[in-house]
Amino acid sequence: MPKYETTAVWAGGHDGDLYCGNGARMRFSAPEGLHGRSGALTPEDAFVGALNMCFMLMFIWSVEKFNISLVSYRCTAEGLAEESLDRTSAFTRMVLRPRIEAVNAEVGTIRRALKLAEKYSLVLQSIKAKVAIEPEIIVS
Repeated sequence: MPKYETTAVWAGGHDGDLYCGNGARMRFSAPEGLHGRSGALTPEDAFVGALNMCFMLMFIWSVEKFNISLVSYRCTAEGLAEESLDRTSAFTRMVLRPRIEAVNAEVGTIRRALKLAEKYSLVLQSIKAKVAIEPEIIVS
């Protein structure tokens, strides 16, 4: 069973350093509206980014399986959080908007690759919020 490990170390104020088991290191902060710094990675950005990165990698894997000639891929991800009466918050909806360009491919095959990416994305499958995928597909 794969295991992923990180260590968060306080760096003063509302900042920290995240050390990943694979050797990556990132400085992070609280959101600017919650005493954090502008321009810093936040846990919320990292959460939405994790979904976006995992989905993209699974889509690339699917493209290779279907022998799709991919020209470009760019995806915007959005996480929508709602605040409850007790002032707790949770992501309730996530939206992925991939823009896919391919040559000599069938739109139906690209849609099947998107479905496969959705099925095998560990992060997507682990999120309890509703995840919508709204692709723009261009085939030339």
